[in-house]
Amino acid sequence: MDTTRIQALTSMVAVLGLFVLMTLPALIGIARERRIDRQIKRAEAARAAAGRREEPAVSRPAVSRPTVSRPAVSRPAVSRPAANAAPHRTARAA
Repeated sequence: MDTTRIQALTSMVAVLGLFVLMTLPALIGIARERRIDRQIKRAEAARAAAGRREEPAVSRPAVSRPTVSRPAVSRPAVSRPAANAAPHRTARAA
């Protein structure tokens, strides 16, 4: 190889190296965003599935029964946490 071809090869390798160094952070960022998007989709699907499990699977028709007078029984109040009180989504950095 003569000097001209060696210089051309060296220049080409330098340009390709700079190209990789310039695009590598962007490619890493894109891969990270896609991973986060997949995690968010999995979490939303899990939350939706959990919400479906809490609802009754089969709604039964109302059956009319004769009313029977019973003595009033006081029951203690049961406190339940509010469902979906606060969203648990991760904010993306702008």
